[in-house]
Amino acid sequence: MSETPDRVPTPCPSCSPDLETVHEVLTEGGGTYTVRCSECSHVHKVQPDSEREVTLDVVVSQSGESFTANVTAPEDEEIAVGDEFILETEAVLSTVRVTSVELEGHKRVEEAPADELETVWTREVDNVAVNVTVHPQDGSKDDSRSVTVQVPGDYEFEVGAVESFGDDEFEIDAFVVRGDAEGYRRDRFEVPGDTGFAKDIKRVYAYDEQSSAWSAW
Repeated sequence: MSETPDRVPTPCPSCSPDLETVHEVLTEGGGTYTVRCSECSHVHKVQPDSEREVTLDVVVSQSGESFTANVTAPEDEEIAVGDEFILETEAVLSTVRVTSVELEGHKRVEEAPADELETVWTREVDNVAVNVTVHPQDGSKDDSRSVTVQVPGDYEFEVGAVESFGDDEFEIDAFVVRGDAEGYRRDRFEVPGDTGFAKDIKRVYAYDEQSSAWSAW
């Protein structure tokens, strides 16, 4: 909710009915401002200007598929890569993250006012699929395999931790974060104790924990 301004420009019915003058806002209530004219001190009520909104086309990537939805936003609101917002339609209610913003002519930028945008590209971050490359315990890359795990977006992966998903059990060696992830010092983490949220992670690298029991044989 926007804050009540201290002053607003508006016509004064007493001294300036046709031109705006500066008015002090005294109180707000019932969707109106009680204001006092700075020229003649006349007190009256005014209706605050409603914020103009625009409708945005939003493309949502979800579990390898995508769909299009529409949302409204204030025309001067800055939309930037990395922003998250709740998308609510008849078909879905989920949190999405902006991955790209597109202007007219298919020009991609990092951020822009809502009224300049042609399309907002996003992906769901409530529940995400994380790709994991699992290496054998002996370090051989030839027998590496790739698995995909489905977890909540705020699920935390930690370098050095052992994870179990169904028949897969592995120890995390490193992870790489996505370009739209914020708050990370770098894009690759491989020091024991380093953590990252599933919604921010592009890929996890791990060693097969199941084979460790048999490595001596």
